[in-house]
Amino acid sequence: MGLTEIIYKEESYLINGICMEIHRNLGSGFLEVVYKDALEYEFIAANIFYDREKEYQVRYKDIVLPHLFKADFVVFGKIILEVKATSMMNPLFTAQTINYLKISGNKLGILANFGENSLVTKRIVL
Repeated sequence: MGLTEIIYKEESYLINGICMEIHRNLGSGFLEVVYKDALEYEFIAANIFYDREKEYQVRYKDIVLPHLFKADFVVFGKIILEVKATSMMNPLFTAQTINYLKISGNKLGILANFGENSLVTKRIVL
């Protein structure tokens, strides 16, 4: 893949469009779970393959740690979608998404914050 190519361009476009549709209809102010429920509805309606709250093991040295991490969504089997509903984006959300990408082996994460007046999304590529 060349430097000018965008990883999973079409899939990202679909996910971002769905996020915009949800924000346009619901606005800000709801809990994360409401946006996750709306995302699940839209993924089903669009016949998009997804896993909600997909669990991953965390390896540390030669052991698997007892606590799992749960990605909000894994869409198309390869894109982590991390959902937030806060008044502003926090750099810790980016760090969290990077960790999720490392653990899962996926290459692209989309961080979507529904809590601001306008939808805020960020692409994170490993």
